[in-house]
Amino acid sequence: MNTAFRKPLPGAALDYYDTRAAVDAIAPGAYDTLPYTSRVLAEQLVRRCDPAALTDSLKQLIERKRDLDFPWYPARVVCHDILGQTALVDLAGLRDAIADQGGDPSLVNPVVPTQLIVDHSLAVECGGFDPEAFEKNRAIEDRRNEDRFHFINWTRTAFKNVDVIPAGNGIMHQINLEKMSPVIQARDGVAFPDTCVGTDSHTPHVDALGVIAIGVGGLEAETVMLGHPSMMRLPDIVGVKLTGQRKPGITATDIVLALTEFLRKERVVGAYVEFFGEGADSLSIGDRATISNMCPEYGATAAMFYIDQQTIDYLKLTGREPEQVALVENYAKLTGLWAESLKTAQYERVLEFDLSSVVRNMAGPSNPHKRLPTSALQERGIADEAKLAAARAEEAQGLLPDGAVVIAAITSCTNTSNPRNVVAAALLAKKANALGLVRKPWVKTSFAPGSKVAKLYLEEAGLLPELEKLGFGIVAYACTTCNGMSGALDPKIQQEIIDRDLYATAVLSGNRNFDGRIHPYAKQAFLASPPLVVAYAIAGTVRFDIEQDVLAVVDGKEIRLKDLWPSDEEIDAIVAAAVKPEQFKQIYIPMFDLGEAEQAESPLYNWRPMSTYIRRPPYWDTEGVGALAANPRTLKGMRPLAVLPDNITTDHLSPSNAILASSAAGEYLAKMGLPEEDFNSYATHRGDHLTAMRATFANPQLVNEMAVVDGQVKKGSLARVEPDGKVLRMWEAIETYMNRKQPLIIVAGADYGQGSSRDWAAKGVRLAGVEVIVAEGFERIHRTNLIGMGVLPVEFKPGVTRLTLGLDGTETYDIQGELSPRCDLTLVIHRKNGETTEAQVTCRLDTAAEVRVYQAGGVLQRFAQDFLESNA
Repeated sequence: MNTAFRKPLPGAALDYYDTRAAVDAIAPGAYDTLPYTSRVLAEQLVRRCDPAALTDSLKQLIERKRDLDFPWYPARVVCHDILGQTALVDLAGLRDAIADQGGDPSLVNPVVPTQLIVDHSLAVECGGFDPEAFEKNRAIEDRRNEDRFHFINWTRTAFKNVDVIPAGNGIMHQINLEKMSPVIQARDGVAFPDTCVGTDSHTPHVDALGVIAIGVGGLEAETVMLGHPSMMRLPDIVGVKLTGQRKPGITATDIVLALTEFLRKERVVGAYVEFFGEGADSLSIGDRATISNMCPEYGATAAMFYIDQQTIDYLKLTGREPEQVALVENYAKLTGLWAESLKTAQYERVLEFDLSSVVRNMAGPSNPHKRLPTSALQERGIADEAKLAAARAEEAQGLLPDGAVVIAAITSCTNTSNPRNVVAAALLAKKANALGLVRKPWVKTSFAPGSKVAKLYLEEAGLLPELEKLGFGIVAYACTTCNGMSGALDPKIQQEIIDRDLYATAVLSGNRNFDGRIHPYAKQAFLASPPLVVAYAIAGTVRFDIEQDVLAVVDGKEIRLKDLWPSDEEIDAIVAAAVKPEQFKQIYIPMFDLGEAEQAESPLYNWRPMSTYIRRPPYWDTEGVGALAANPRTLKGMRPLAVLPDNITTDHLSPSNAILASSAAGEYLAKMGLPEEDFNSYATHRGDHLTAMRATFANPQLVNEMAVVDGQVKKGSLARVEPDGKVLRMWEAIETYMNRKQPLIIVAGADYGQGSSRDWAAKGVRLAGVEVIVAEGFERIHRTNLIGMGVLPVEFKPGVTRLTLGLDGTETYDIQGELSPRCDLTLVIHRKNGETTEAQVTCRLDTAAEVRVYQAGGVLQRFAQDFLESNA
């Protein structure tokens, strides 16, 4: 603690740390030049950093240097139930390991306040056209997840510092925005900026409030939970000046899809983006949250807005206490976190984006950064008059049209945390209903808001029945279709898609549309604003030019999208009249007042031996399934499990959607006695390594360049076992190599591991025996997860790829060299013909802390060693 800088906070019975004084003592006037991110990072250094290291750490921020690691101490950890549960399963397993070695397991607890929200478990089995959809879906969720929920309820009292919000209450990011983040914390008599890490890549949602909140993998979250700082170097901080005003009829979704394309092209991968300018000032917190939420889609780590009057108005609107609102304004203005104080901030790089240039947009069909202006549907070949005519002819014959929209979902906190977007959808539905328009019968429609407040303000405005009439009744308050939890299609529709090999699609208001993610039989998916989702449910096909084609003819008049689209004035009037602070209080006060829970009898969990959801993790076992303790890493004689192209996502590595009976995981679950209707999703089984291992590379859209059949690379969950040369299902190949105790390597292209912060994308390959990933580049979260599992990420030098080296998977590989942060290593390639090639690669252990974790075998092994030493 650097108590020299601790001072009373004027107007409050709290102290604060005078960061300006600390920074300006080193370089007079420097504080006013710092970006917002650096000011927040500097504060926590002044408050928490070892005094001996403070000056050198602050100089990194002042001088824009990236030479030294410095500690970051997030104020809290937020988790959804999939990664939060697996993190707590790991900690429960760690307690067992500590107890086995004579330690006290009750001492293993999160040190940092940890909030777990159960929001990733619900599948939309019943669509929004069923008036009882919400109750039915919740009942199915509880039945399928009984094992998981039993464990999660145990954690509430077995671990200290863990709060649980049960299923059915909303999405973690929206609850974080509307309730959990105080913006400014007050603990132990000290005020300081709220910061958090979350086990989901969309945690930056609350960056919209001026809160540094970043997505991390489950393994990195465990490190923070256990009281260790997240070691970091000064990130690349990019200023994005927003100019102009949006055009009439343009939603926040349109803006964020345009920004996502723009920022991807500008290569902000890994950067902290700070939005400023008159365009940013004009955006509501709902609009800002839509932009911050899609931070990972443009590849950034954080997407910050400043604290300003919009922030204060939003805190009042969402029912925060007056004392807290006053604290936020007072602290921000005093410490230079208020927007006016940031006009002197200097950036190493500034980009400019004109909001008035934004048109109505979608994104797809496979990537969220592939913007698709609705005006360009025909020229892009999505909508085509001839294909539309064919589709209409098929429909007239009672057939499903090729290009059919089989899923239309208003979903995801990206959009449902923004009342303007939700109200716009409801008003479009109202106009459609008045004209007698209906959804096409093959479209599975759903509305899954991220907060229960959405229902209250829609009821207040009299608009909920309008959505229900078109089939967009509330099916859940959870992360559904966007996360691949879209539920089953009508069996007849699904069979017709299979029999006729139809191009079926989904349209959703989410943030992710990677191939194979939304539904196994929706070949591709398009992101769109909530009102556009409603329009596509009426159109029923993506062969439709949503701007120009006729939706229906009513009383001789052709009805097009422009006839249904609500005006900005209509939307804003309803938002102003119907969204009220008492609604947020009505929802959140009882949600966070959960009463007394039955206390856990033991600090050790009583594992259920037949569970396919929760199983004691194998990371400390000396024998059994997996390749950890039984096969120490040698980095020699490694065979490729896969040779992969660019843009491999964590959905390829460990899919989260529904488990098919024909998959390796489906066969295992059937063997364990589960009926097919309760197989659930891959995501929900990640607390059981025996199921989750079988999800490794289980995506049917995987392209493994080694899987050559009849001279062609065959798409699917496939691998070629060497030296046999046989192409097998991926799981059979993994089993074969595990039985041989064969060390493995994965060779890949650029942007390896993009997508959701999924720890099983790293756990699965490590348990399979993968020791090294060599790629042209890594997404940040996945790289840290690999290290947390003891997998070595190495990067080809610029200009060198699997293609320039002529790699085909018949080789074996060694890694040579002494490990140190970002050092050069040698990749030795032993070819089938006896030749040897050497290539210099960069070790992507970026910090000394990462080297230490890797050498221990991973995060959990490192903690166990340190814990036993310190408690000996």
